[in-house]
Amino acid sequence: MPSSPDPVAPADRPVDTAAAAARELRSLVVRLRRRFLELSDNQELTPSQTSLLSRLAKHGPASPGALAAAERVRPQSLGATLGVVAERGLVRRDPDPDDGRRQVISLSDDGRAFVEGRREAGQEWLTHALRERLTAEELATVTAALSILDRTLLDPAPSEPALAGEADRP
Repeated sequence: MPSSPDPVAPADRPVDTAAAAARELRSLVVRLRRRFLELSDNQELTPSQTSLLSRLAKHGPASPGALAAAERVRPQSLGATLGVVAERGLVRRDPDPDDGRRQVISLSDDGRAFVEGRREAGQEWLTHALRERLTAEELATVTAALSILDRTLLDPAPSEPALAGEADRP
């Protein structure tokens, strides 16, 4: 039984094609993420702990409350995560310069080295794979497609609300 057309989909882009592309893209992202995780030495850290360290590396120091909101976890859960990474020397807790009662969390030198090591391992693998497996024309096509996806999918449409923490993206 054919699916009924989506009333908001443009006529030149059938819903079935968009749905198939969405499934393929989601599957590819999941497999790439899994591969990046396989390549990196997580030093027995949990995904929540590594996500927190990555966020600090990307966005810089933040208060525990801001980190909890950005990571979409309860402050109590973030407290446990912070405890582990602080105990391992991966983050620093400094007094907030504007309010000494609060803390600002930032990466320590060891934390920065951890994040950079993980990033480099994935970057090296992906660079090698793209160089070895794609023609120059295919690489140009992938680069163009990535640009289109970034421009069209990651910026919310005027009618689409931004997700929590998206405003923090550069």
